[in-house]
Amino acid sequence: MVGFSYQIDDAQLHAGLRSLIALGRDAGPIMADIAAIGESSTRMRFRTETGPDGQKWKPSLRARITGGRTLTKDGHLSGSISGRHGRDFAEWGVNRIYAAIHQFGGEIRAKGGSLRFRLANGGFATVQKVTMPARPFLGISDDDRDDILDVIQARIQARTQGGAHAG
Repeated sequence: MVGFSYQIDDAQLHAGLRSLIALGRDAGPIMADIAAIGESSTRMRFRTETGPDGQKWKPSLRARITGGRTLTKDGHLSGSISGRHGRDFAEWGVNRIYAAIHQFGGEIRAKGGSLRFRLANGGFATVQKVTMPARPFLGISDDDRDDILDVIQARIQARTQGGAHAG
């Protein structure tokens, strides 16, 4: 009769699995990275005047006349970009009430009478309504998606290869 014995030291495997389970219970570090990617990408869209889908924004009349950038006259909208995260979420956005009309586009109508506003060339316009084109700045581009997946993969690899001590 022939016999043999086989012994596996699975301490490292168990440590990696415990670490991975802990990561699943509190994905806060991954979520912090994802929120940072979203904030950074959104800021870049204001610099490049490009939406998450890669389409250039329609230039504003002010930008065409003065040579400035669209949606960046005073920098209040782009300056309000912020994010937050928790154990199971990541989010970023802006806190300006007028952000939605720029993100989605739409009509602005006078409530009673007409709208009067200063034009970029110094003149004034009086109209019943203004149609704003959509200039999306919030969203996840294909590059953002790749960056997010890379962060998740790197965090998981660090946990499974580095055991419980990996970040």
